Amino acid sequence: MELLSPAGNVEKLSYAYAYGADAAYIGLKKFSLRVKADNFYDDEYKKVAELKAKYPGRRLHCALNISFHDDEIDSLKQNLDYFKLYPIDAFIVQDIGIVPLLQKEFPNVQLHLSTQASCVNSEAVKMYQKLGFSRIVLGREISLDQIKRIKDAVPDMELEAFCHGAMCIAYAGRCLMSAYLTGRSAQSGFCSHTCRWEYDVHAKNIITPEQAKEIAQSGKLLLEEHQRPGEYFPVFEGDDFTAILSSKDLRMIEHLADFKAAGIDSLKIEGRMKSVYYVAMVTRAYRKALDALEGKITPEQAQPFIDELENVSHRESTTGFYYNKAEADQTTTGASDSKYQLAAEIDREVTGDEFEAIYSLGQNNYKHFTDELNSMHPKAREARLKDLEIHTDRQINPFEKHDGWKMYSLTALNMIKADENIEFISPEFVSLTATPEEYYLINPETGTKLNWVCDGHPCVVYTKHTLPPASLLRTLDPDYVEGKIRDTGR
Repeated sequence: MELLSPAGNVEKLSYAYAYGADAAYIGLKKFSLRVKADNFYDDEYKKVAELKAKYPGRRLHCALNISFHDDEIDSLKQNLDYFKLYPIDAFIVQDIGIVPLLQKEFPNVQLHLSTQASCVNSEAVKMYQKLGFSRIVLGREISLDQIKRIKDAVPDMELEAFCHGAMCIAYAGRCLMSAYLTGRSAQSGFCSHTCRWEYDVHAKNIITPEQAKEIAQSGKLLLEEHQRPGEYFPVFEGDDFTAILSSKDLRMIEHLADFKAAGIDSLKIEGRMKSVYYVAMVTRAYRKALDALEGKITPEQAQPFIDELENVSHRESTTGFYYNKAEADQTTTGASDSKYQLAAEIDREVTGDEFEAIYSLGQNNYKHFTDELNSMHPKAREARLKDLEIHTDRQINPFEKHDGWKMYSLTALNMIKADENIEFISPEFVSLTATPEEYYLINPETGTKLNWVCDGHPCVVYTKHTLPPASLLRTLDPDYVEGKIRDTGR
């Protein structure tokens, strides 16, 4: 089975490939249902082409999955030459109105039917096959038994299904709630996730607000739609909010053999709006699980990588509609959360003359610093030393060379403190913890050690650990409290 990962920008595309995706799906500005993702524009096609050359055999799918209005089709036609600059292997489409145009302008690019088209039966699959589609991204409301029936009926059609990520409470994601409350249409990629907002319960002129809150917190309130007696959605009142209709996250990593038995050709991870950390960790977990299923590694070797999914932002999990519709009906509360934060991306190893130049900078700056101190009047020197004890960031501390240690450039994203443990993760190993004695944070412009670094600060890390390409650095999130769900926005 193919592993298909999300890529909201070039950076995420790089990590998707590096952490084991066979293919990745992207969006292009204005024509994707995830317009709030970074998406791709300008000359990024050059970087995408470089990535595909670096990872030969990896595929690139492009989502053109909005519902097109006539003016948007006009815009699509105007951008065709730009689209042709991308090494696209397949378009993901829900609006059949653009199919003839794509077939004419991109005769060698496959057509994949978007999950937004809600294809959940074999007769529809046959129809789309006649229209020229080579793959169906099945509607999320389908079961594994129904998937098997479709594969048996149309064995030469590729079938793709979501295996992990956020779910939408609306059928095929066709929700009007966001448009009604905010004017932002989910069908144009602007969904504001209103189903996960926090609402207050009021009872006007009947009972007091305190009584209403007590009833809501009892857990006894349920929603029941008039035409669906016996189907209930729980209403949950927290300390400061009420949650209804907020779906759990999909997680099928323990059931990949059932996907294979049902005839699935491609496993799709949701999340073009998610972080680099999410893309890397989730892709890696499913890559190892698939490798174990195919006998390339043992289940025991894969399990530590799978366990790491708990360290990625997520809500409670469900198997969705695949086994039992009742599973999909269960809602949850709060935003996704994780105890870790991505602190830095490891870029490349610093070696040779570049390493020696940074080392020499540090030694020279330290010599200049000590020479200046020694030349001061004793009382002035004493005052300076006391100031340095208070303001430790002003101290000039060069680093010493250590046998076996290596230096890597990094891009800091969050605060990293030199007196705390840090963790490295990579496509090859689960995680490596580095204690403060096992690494230095160094300013490459001065060659001296840093007490801390954050976004925008130049930094290299000098450590005893060997880090493969595409390694990441994570730290414990200081604001995380176990058992308390924060609103992290998604």
